[in-house]
Formats: sequence, C-alpha cells, structure tokens
Amino acid sequence: MKKLNTLLAAAVLSAGLVGCSNSDTATSSSTASASGEKTVTVGATTSPHGVILEEAKALMAEKGYTLEVVEFSDYPNINPSTSDGSLDANYFQHFPYLESYNADHNYTEGVEGYLVSAGAIHYEPLGIYSQKHESVDEIADGAQIAIPNDATNEARALFLLEAQGWITLADDVDIATATIHDITENPKNLDIVEIAADQVASKLPDIDYGVLNGNYALTSNVTEDLLVTEAADSEAAKTYQNIIAVREDRKDDEAIKTLVEVLKSDEIKKFINDEFGAFAVPAE
Repeated sequence: MKKLNTLLAAAVLSAGLVGCSNSDTATSSSTASASGEKTVTVGATTSPHGVILEEAKALMAEKGYTLEVVEFSDYPNINPSTSDGSLDANYFQHFPYLESYNADHNYTEGVEGYLVSAGAIHYEPLGIYSQKHESVDEIADGAQIAIPNDATNEARALFLLEAQGWITLADDVDIATATIHDITENPKNLDIVEIAADQVASKLPDIDYGVLNGNYALTSNVTEDLLVTEAADSEAAKTYQNIIAVREDRKDDEAIKTLVEVLKSDEIKKFINDEFGAFAVPAE
C-alpha cells in the first residue's frame, strides 16, 4: 500500500480548498425546483463524502430529486446546520461522533435538533502513515507518533497501535473510550503525541509515524505514505461506519430514504471501491 496512485487525492486536495461555514443556507427537500424536482441539501466534508455525493446526483435525479451538496472544509459547523434545519442531512461522521455531538448539546430523543442515523454508507479505515519509514517493523525506541486528540479517534488510534504490538492497553477499556492514560505497557518508550486530527498529516515530515483518518489522508495528498490500516473485520470497522445524519423528525422523509437507497446502491458501492480503494470501504 506504500505507493498507491495519488492522482485522485491530488484532485480532491484542490477541491478541498473551498469550505463553507454555519452561515450557509440550504433549500428544504420539500421545496420544488423550477424543473419540478424536489431538492435535498446535504452538508459534507470534501472527500470522500462530497465526491461520493457528486456521483450520486445523477441517480437522485432519476428518482426525481435534485441533490445539492454543501461542502465544508472541517467538521464543527455541519451538525449544528443540520440541527437548525439549514441542511436536510449531512454525511461526514460515524455514529460515536454523532452521539458525542448530541450529548454535548443536550439533545435527547424527542428534542428539536436531535440527530439520528438514517443509514451507514461507508467505512474509512484509520491508518498508520510515515514519510520516514517504509514499514511499521522499523519502529525504534523513543519513536514519536502523532495520534488524533478527539475522544473517538484517539481510542481507535491506540487500538491500532496495540494491534502492531507497540503498546498494551488496560483490559477494561474499549475502542470508544481508551486514552493514553490506559496504556499499561510501552516497551519501546514511544513518544505518543496527541494533536488535532486535521494536523497529523502536516506533521509527518517531522515525526516517525502518524495515525490518520482516511478523509484527511485523501485531502492532504499523503495516500502514498500509508503503511497499515485497521482490519476490515475489526471492531472499528463495525463501529465507525460513516452515516447519513438527519434530524429525528426527518428520518422517515421519502427524500431521506431515497438518498440512503441511492448511496447504498451497487452503482455507488462500485464507485467508492474504484475511486478510493483502501481509504473508503462501502458499508454492508
């Protein structure tokens, strides 16, 4: 996987320079366009989510819907824009992140703004990347490793490090809650540095290894630096599938059901496999 073709990633990086903020307004799916089609407005990060949605536009049109994609350069504003109704849905996150958002904003079942999953679309394996080493077997005493500092991705990163035999975690932690304080054995005295997930790629020239989300690897043009990923049959693969998120009161809308149906279609699954390879895997 060390020398994967990066032409797609380079194109995606160029597209990723354009982002949107919470002030972006969206058209309700109940509003008809001039052609008579209904519009579904979905917020997404640039890649792979925005790219997948662009591919889905033609299939949505065949079913009578205009799919409008509002791209954001980073996560924070997307869920709030869905909670307040500016967006009909969003596509950028896994379920544990959604649960954390709801909890942080005191959204519970039945409360306006509460977000739910309408369906899982794909999974982005977390990977170990390096611009200094050709293999994870080259790990040396005192090596510096950067991992994401947000709760869910930090836990995943630590489990990935444990899978390499680099560290040992306490028996009573799980893949959603582990922190560096749960490391019970660190035989190589690794220097594990917690930084923002979107900053790990930029640190690769200065560190030994970095743990990256697939979407950041794509938009940062570092796909050729991938060494290993989470196993396809791992607990992470089951837990961290990326979803379509909607307000609870919208989950049964025909437009949302159609969107999920299209994104889970054989045509879109093939597109995800062909375009993203190891960096995005269709959900079952």
